[in-house]
Amino acid sequence: MQIALIQSDLYWEDIQANLSQFEEKIWKIESQVDLIVLPEMFNTGFSMNAAKLAEPMNLTTHKWMKQMAAQTNAAVCGSFMVKENGAYFNRLLWMQPDGIFTVYDKHHLFTFASEQNTFTAGQKQLIVDWRGWRFCPLICYDLRFPVWSRNTIEYPYDCLIYLANWPKSRASAWNALLKARAIENASYCLGVNRVGIDGNQIYYVGDSSAYDFKGNEIVRIQDKESTLFIRLNKDSLNQFREEFTVLKDADRFELS
Repeated sequence: MQIALIQSDLYWEDIQANLSQFEEKIWKIESQVDLIVLPEMFNTGFSMNAAKLAEPMNLTTHKWMKQMAAQTNAAVCGSFMVKENGAYFNRLLWMQPDGIFTVYDKHHLFTFASEQNTFTAGQKQLIVDWRGWRFCPLICYDLRFPVWSRNTIEYPYDCLIYLANWPKSRASAWNALLKARAIENASYCLGVNRVGIDGNQIYYVGDSSAYDFKGNEIVRIQDKESTLFIRLNKDSLNQFREEFTVLKDADRFELS
């Protein structure tokens, strides 16, 4: 499984400018990849201006992701503001090359920035089957809540993905928690973050990274625009889980 994480600065609240720049970055990917991962609210930055910027499904950003997936023969994953049934969602869209898609609405809204006053929290997790792998994609603040991402032996995923706008002021937590989620879930764990300064003058240092199922750092990039390429090895993952049966020994519980 070949994955590209695109770490980028974002044009504040400018959908067309962001779609254009990500299209250019995607077309600079020279080798075939299976999955392209974009940051949280990749088309606007982490804004609460949903009344102006949120889109219905199957409009500009949705169609752009569909086009990118079809043209690259890769799944494309990113979150953006969606308006649906009179409510706003910070919605992750997983788009496949054949146009089939699934969605995940951010469950843990960032109360420190009053995100809950604008957006409606999602209530369902998402696990995606893609080219022989099982992915659990989540959004930013979800990273701080390990129960929501807990892997299970009955329905295990192989790779966690976090899309974020995670500021420099809390970068140590970002790095520590990505590693922790990989270790406790015996899973690969990927995090894609933005860089630059947003319209609220918040500074983002990036630190997009990948960890293996033992918590070893595979790759990490700081404070610059870059595309990270990660190769996941299913045989190594399965061998580790067969030898070190942490998922079988985990506590059983149900989310209510």
